[in-house]
Amino acid sequence: MSTKTFAETTYQLPDGDLVRIRPAQEADLPGMEWDGEFAHFRRLYKQHYQNSRSGNTLIWVAENEDGEIIGQVFLSLLSSQSELADGIHRAYLFSFRLKPDYRNHGLGSHILGFVENYLLQRGFDTLRINVARDNQLARRMYEKHGYRVVGPEEGRWRYQDQFGQWQSVHEPAWRMMKKLK
Repeated sequence: MSTKTFAETTYQLPDGDLVRIRPAQEADLPGMEWDGEFAHFRRLYKQHYQNSRSGNTLIWVAENEDGEIIGQVFLSLLSSQSELADGIHRAYLFSFRLKPDYRNHGLGSHILGFVENYLLQRGFDTLRINVARDNQLARRMYEKHGYRVVGPEEGRWRYQDQFGQWQSVHEPAWRMMKKLK
């Protein structure tokens, strides 16, 4: 069961608990580190949050009834790589996480549908994602929702960790795409 507005939605888990999906606020940034598991992305999260103020990046968080951040979605509407996100037709979902205890209950599918509907309301017709090649569960979920692999992605990128040190990532991925309309 769910309720929706244009910017947020709720989802009822099988046990009856409600999860609220809403736009991220600056005060959410520490909770998005998930008790230190993603502390190395602290600067990256802050940078993306600052970009969200211009409207080129959208961030939603999923919070349980206790106010704990249990999921997060990062969406780029406009990217320097226009084949990913051009600000008009194509958007790029570049990070989507749910804590393990909240997976396989329909919540991920609900959030994905919410993001797709949000994009349709804004006139976008294509959503692109990259899925790590070793994450078969995520790939199957996206395929179940109509995404198809359009090619490989090398998956090399860099970021500054919470200490200001540059880190290099190599995470080979599949580029996937869905026509929303």
